[in-house]
Amino acid sequence: MRTPLVLLNARLLDPATGAFLPDTALAASGGRITALGDDSRVRALADASATVVDLKGAVVTPGLVDGHIHPVSGAELTHGLDLSGCTDLAQVRETLAAGVRDLAPGAWLTGWGLDPNAFGDRPVGTAPFDSVLDGVPATLLLFDAHSMLASRRALELAGIDGPRTFGQASAEVVCDTDGRPTGLLLEDAACELVERIAPRPTREERRDRLAAALRRMAAAGLTGGHAMDANGDSLAFYAELDEAGRLPLRLRVAPWCQPGTDADALRALIAGQGAGGRLWRTEGVKMFMDGTIDNGTAWLEHPDRNGESTHAFWPDPEVYTAIVGEFHRAGVPTATHAIGDAAVRHVLDAVARAQASGGPGPRVRHRVEHIETVPDDTLRRFAELDVIASVQPTHCCDFTRADHTDNWSRRLGEERAARAWRCRDLWDSGATVVLGSDWPIAPYPPLGVMAGARHRRPGRDLTQAPHGPEQALTALQALQGMTVNAARAAGEEHLAGRIAPGYRADLTVLADDPLTVPATELPDLPVLLTAVDGGVTHRDPGL
Repeated sequence: MRTPLVLLNARLLDPATGAFLPDTALAASGGRITALGDDSRVRALADASATVVDLKGAVVTPGLVDGHIHPVSGAELTHGLDLSGCTDLAQVRETLAAGVRDLAPGAWLTGWGLDPNAFGDRPVGTAPFDSVLDGVPATLLLFDAHSMLASRRALELAGIDGPRTFGQASAEVVCDTDGRPTGLLLEDAACELVERIAPRPTREERRDRLAAALRRMAAAGLTGGHAMDANGDSLAFYAELDEAGRLPLRLRVAPWCQPGTDADALRALIAGQGAGGRLWRTEGVKMFMDGTIDNGTAWLEHPDRNGESTHAFWPDPEVYTAIVGEFHRAGVPTATHAIGDAAVRHVLDAVARAQASGGPGPRVRHRVEHIETVPDDTLRRFAELDVIASVQPTHCCDFTRADHTDNWSRRLGEERAARAWRCRDLWDSGATVVLGSDWPIAPYPPLGVMAGARHRRPGRDLTQAPHGPEQALTALQALQGMTVNAARAAGEEHLAGRIAPGYRADLTVLADDPLTVPATELPDLPVLLTAVDGGVTHRDPGL
């Protein structure tokens, strides 16, 4: 049998134990690890066509997997002005002014990554930018991707001159006391009013942007991702790239199930399970129980300090519960966006009812995504129900502050802000904790995600105090959150997340041991090689 990949002079790290295996070499064939051993034994397995790499003592881990990512929409949304580094309104205005200067007459301006903390105590709206965007149609996506600012000209072109009513309970055209739009649009239904009239890139441009983004992810050490949407051309793009040999990540894709999904659409979502190709597959569905705390659309057990975040994303949460039961009985795992404590509790209640109603049993592992604030009595239920806790620690690092002066914390107040992203409490309660970035909400490099789970400081200023240091994960836990736990979340613990014969040859090679490199230095640790299905998707020129 041909052995197309051989890695020699390696340190093979077992994420289950944190120890190095006694072997120093690895061979892969047919997408699986076929042999471990010493260099001479494994080298003998290589024929003339094999890729043989001397790793010179580098560390090999099972491939790092992002537990929550949006490749297609991210590649599209991150095109335009990057506002993520703007910390105040003056910086936003300066960036927008530079963009306007380079803009062709009549062209649209787009921006992304805008942090509401830049507004300080001012309401989020376009008023601070009216002079800069005078006559310019512009859309500025807030970092949470659940809200955007539309300039006065964009609102005019979209015919938006007052409030609207939507099927999504949290969607809103935010207006002032006189009924005039402020420019802030909450949730997809409101944002689409402007998006549908804005210019769009061609299909080929969108596919090529996706391919480029995936290549950058592979270079950062990612071998896979749990893609939490399948909107528009997503599945077709994955199929085309996969067929052309241009898909460098293994993707598990969960299409959306939104309020208003009828019986025919439910049957179609169930029937579509398992569709895919060599490196991608449709597995599960993505649902939403609330919006975000930052824009007041989360679902909290008690209103935030602005009197907002009081209701679910589904107009009738019991309809959500019934649909979860249908998916469970059909053997389809669900992944539900639930940020607020009431939303998380309702999802867990829905899963408990689904499990009690019968079905295929424990092989259907449901998930809760985000889990930004929960009380003590919620923690233990994740393990009891075998519900995966999918958390994005860099959201806490980059968008909140230890002194609770950020928008997220001010809205919640001290008691709930102190329960921010309870990664360690979830872990210690027995939950399977999976780490991810939610890109494009936060950067995708997995070493940065693992570092944030450990230090809980903003990546752009590591001198700041950590937010909730007691919730930090250990180095080993952070690694497990992107390897063995990611495999378990996908029901693939029997073939992924370990370095062992028969397991997938999805591998990440690092210049040093990620368990001993300090958390603040981990994002800068060089990624020397990435392999997916036994094929090299990234290789450092010096290797």
